[in-house]
Amino acid sequence: MIRLSTGLKAGVGLAALSFASMSFAQDAGGAPQNVQATEQGQQSEIVVTGSRIRRDPLNQDSPVITVDQDAIAKTGLSAIADVLQRLPSAAGGLNSKVNNSGNLGNPPDGGGVGAGSAEIDLRYLGAKRTLVLVDGLRYVNATSASGIPATVDLNTMPANMIERIEVLQAGASPLYGSDAIAGVVNVITVAQQKGLKLSAQYGQYLGDGDGKTQDYQASWGNGRDSAIDIAVGAAYVKQEAVRSADRSISLFPNPGQTTCLTGGCSSASALGRFDLRTGANTGLPIYGNWTIGTAPDNTPTFAELRGFTTADRFNFAPYQYILTPSKRYGGWASVKADLGGDTHLRVRGSWNRRKSQNQAAFEPLFIGPDAGNGAGSLFDTLSIDVTNPYNPFGITLQSGLNPDGTPNGQTPTYSFIARRLIEAGQRTFNQTVNTTSLTATLDGKFNAFGKDWYWDVNGIYGNNKAHQSFTGNVRADRVALAVGPVAACNATPGCVPLNLFGGAGSITPAMLDWIAFTEKDRSKQKLAGLTANITGDLFELPAGPVGVAFGYEHRNQSASFTPDPIVSAGLGADIPAQPARGKYNVDEVYGEIRIPILKDQPMAYSLELNGAIRHSDYSISGGSTTYTVTGLYKPVHDLLLRGAYSTGFRAPSLGELFGGRSRFDLPADDPCTSAAGGLFPTNATVRANCIANGVPADGSYAEDQGGQLPIITQGNENLKAEKSKNLTFGIVYSPEWARGDGGNLNVELNYYDIKVTDAIGAVDPNVTLNNCALLGDAASCALVKRTANGFINEIDGTLGNLDSIKTKGLDATLNYRTRNTGIGRFGLTVNATHLIKYELTASNGFVVIDRVGTERGSPDQAYPKWKGNATIDWGMGDFEAAWTNRYIQSVTEANGNKLGKRIYTDIQLTYTPTFLERKVSLTAGINNLFDKDPPACFTCSVNNYDPTTYDVPGQFGYLRLSYKM
Repeated sequence: MIRLSTGLKAGVGLAALSFASMSFAQDAGGAPQNVQATEQGQQSEIVVTGSRIRRDPLNQDSPVITVDQDAIAKTGLSAIADVLQRLPSAAGGLNSKVNNSGNLGNPPDGGGVGAGSAEIDLRYLGAKRTLVLVDGLRYVNATSASGIPATVDLNTMPANMIERIEVLQAGASPLYGSDAIAGVVNVITVAQQKGLKLSAQYGQYLGDGDGKTQDYQASWGNGRDSAIDIAVGAAYVKQEAVRSADRSISLFPNPGQTTCLTGGCSSASALGRFDLRTGANTGLPIYGNWTIGTAPDNTPTFAELRGFTTADRFNFAPYQYILTPSKRYGGWASVKADLGGDTHLRVRGSWNRRKSQNQAAFEPLFIGPDAGNGAGSLFDTLSIDVTNPYNPFGITLQSGLNPDGTPNGQTPTYSFIARRLIEAGQRTFNQTVNTTSLTATLDGKFNAFGKDWYWDVNGIYGNNKAHQSFTGNVRADRVALAVGPVAACNATPGCVPLNLFGGAGSITPAMLDWIAFTEKDRSKQKLAGLTANITGDLFELPAGPVGVAFGYEHRNQSASFTPDPIVSAGLGADIPAQPARGKYNVDEVYGEIRIPILKDQPMAYSLELNGAIRHSDYSISGGSTTYTVTGLYKPVHDLLLRGAYSTGFRAPSLGELFGGRSRFDLPADDPCTSAAGGLFPTNATVRANCIANGVPADGSYAEDQGGQLPIITQGNENLKAEKSKNLTFGIVYSPEWARGDGGNLNVELNYYDIKVTDAIGAVDPNVTLNNCALLGDAASCALVKRTANGFINEIDGTLGNLDSIKTKGLDATLNYRTRNTGIGRFGLTVNATHLIKYELTASNGFVVIDRVGTERGSPDQAYPKWKGNATIDWGMGDFEAAWTNRYIQSVTEANGNKLGKRIYTDIQLTYTPTFLERKVSLTAGINNLFDKDPPACFTCSVNNYDPTTYDVPGQFGYLRLSYKM
């Protein structure tokens, strides 16, 4: 584990491992041989990510990719997560291109939508299975005021605070504990800097002039002028929006669509949809689907209504963000002091504020017994009284339900009313997130058994607080009064009768003042911990010293999510949510050993065996013991072979354990419908099972396929830890002949095989519906709650240890740098990942899904067989240039639509003039030089493309001016 304060005196020189834009160099085993000690001429062994034993990073036993400040700068990106998500081994994850607030609801894991935050997901195993550390220590998890996530928000870290990032692409639970199933991202911060550094960058999408981004960075360090190292910095990033209305791919709900007549648009019409299909059972002459003929209509009558058609559906697509706006600013400081006697104290602190925004179309208000709000929403029980002055039907539209959802003895006379609340304005979600992190490290060394031993003790504190305000929502209790008996409304101060039937423009400001409210949610997470480590050599073997490391870690984690009281009371029109709160503590001990077996023997330049074991005891989910065994073999100096087997685990997160009831709207097909695509009319078994589940026997339930169904999500305190088995093999070739005079060559191939069992998840709602309809499975049918008319009111999505995941693949890396030539110095870096297998066994074995070469769609994620980056860079005199290509192989959606391959090209040119003593640099670059649009996706959540995999449509150009004293 990186301990900058315990002996990263060498500085490691790992900047040499990142050659150009996105030139991620593998330092595992075959790293360049020019790693030099820069302080006091020392070449001592150090601690590296992937081992807690101080060792030479040239003999690293795990695949580690390093990204330094230069590599980050050469991408032109202003978010660290966007940089890391370009790694071929990285999957999707939240980023600023994800705009799900108000569109899909809260996912089953209790983490909320995470609006405005950014994550890193390795191996497609989910961001919660990738552990993020800062200087080898745990970092507080994120919040975005919509739940309790299990992940770190990388947007909370100022970019100039980061010296480099080391990505361990292997399971590491024995070394780092829970969450390190897929790998570890270790963010190493600046501990020492000499002088002042300034940079200012401006960028925008060239063809459209939007997505304007400003990035300002400043830092200063005293450069070891005294016994105390001081480094401080500040950063400010402002990113403006790209709107879906300004890109052709996202103008309608489906790719290539030009009208709502072809489907996909919302039944919550701007004119309103009034569904009285229950009238067929009462003999009412007004049975049918209605809308207003002309709008706005302040005195709607039945004569002014007409039949609702597909053309009346609402196109919500152009009201989204493709790139969400945000501002991030903060500061950091590091102070390191020599206390004498080889003892040091380092104190590091950072603070960051994120102000971000998500946006969705105007609130779709659904009222009535078949509205499907679920989670006990009062809107599902409302009746529109005959005395409401805007009720055009001349009868009370009776729900047949009491406010608590129980039958009231009345005959229902309507199914639902759906009205897009244009007058309330777009749904806008504004997040303000403050993150504070403090660490203190005391370290030193002592001599025992004739050997140097190194120790460190660390204190950790982290606090993340988020507030979200949401405009465009309305409250059910006031809507109930406004559509109820007019006498009751008139007798209530402030109440104004509500016109739901007059179309867009008929809801007056006075009506809105009564029913509308600004939703205010908040959440927070806290982390406090203590770690202690000791490492050294026990004794010498003929092949070298036997190294060991031991340690102890204690952590307290707590979190809470507090939705607006109106929402937690079930009175909001948007996504329902209940409060959540929880905490746990964990105690962990670990040990690691390195045993050199052979050295400098024929066909055995070196042979080494390593092992580690860790026991973790969680106050809620119990104990877990994991271990790893690693072998390294160099038949000759230039060739390294390595292999490792490890077990891993992930304790259930606070959101998964304690998440309150909420709703996730998932696209799913109900086999019980009588509409096109349903099995009710043609399959006798399905018909019998569906009738038993509450579908009317007369076939009157005819909900269209392909819509969103309400999944009620909820945590589960009985969850147990996930488990994993990881197998890795690697070959690294780094020839001596290529080194010298700045030249270098590394070729590396790594194989991984990971199996996760007891994976936490909810039963797939499609599996639930099919098992109930096709098999009559009682347990599945019990999860589906239907209204009297057969509509699905909710599907139970409570979490359980239901899934298993098997994945394996290959990572390939080539790094080549020429010696100095007469026409400059050249570099070539190629990184590629081949996904061989990704098999998900879901819902307690009900379904097996092969993800390789597919696009999952909502929630978005592509699984291409091949992904890769290739960079050619050149430097001569005052100029540097880089040309990068990023490749994503084609994938196929579940509906058979093919998302074609994409090759994105980025270029950058930097001028650092000698006449200014190379203190000033001017950089210009274009990302997506050839203006490649993302492939169109029919099953993706919003905007008709996968934002976790592909770039925002358009060329992004940027200019940066930087100064270094």
